[in-house]
Amino acid sequence: MSPTTTGTTTAAASPTAAAGPLGERLDAARPYVLSAFRIVVGLLFACHGAASLFGVLGGAVGGGSIPAGTWPGWYAAVIQLVGGVLVLLGAGTRGAAFISSGSMAYAYFNVHQSHALWPIQNGGEASVMFCWAFLLLVFTGAGPLSVDRLAARSRQS
Repeated sequence: MSPTTTGTTTAAASPTAAAGPLGERLDAARPYVLSAFRIVVGLLFACHGAASLFGVLGGAVGGGSIPAGTWPGWYAAVIQLVGGVLVLLGAGTRGAAFISSGSMAYAYFNVHQSHALWPIQNGGEASVMFCWAFLLLVFTGAGPLSVDRLAARSRQS
């Protein structure tokens, strides 16, 4: 007989109960940590795009900026800047994160993978990390501190 069929709540039925007060506090903070994660990832991604498009923050690889319309670098930089800002603000988060994740998967498999198998060997760590971070945001959403959440609240009013 499973713990939930006996009519009593046990640690097996409630993972938070097994974690105790610390687990409960961590669970309560989860949505806000998710929002902080989204903000940091969006900011870092937008910085990559700004560096490549405008030559700021050290510029593109080798310094300077990427010439407009250059395939695929300039288009990737636009996705980085726009997607990063949208994710940072939490506006259209799931869609922006989906496109951003896909662009990083493309960057990894078409730019880095041909040099070596592992990201540590081919310089693709950032592409892989951004790809998976954005994929996580596709499934989790923006969290409570976001334009998406404000828009949802205003529609309910």
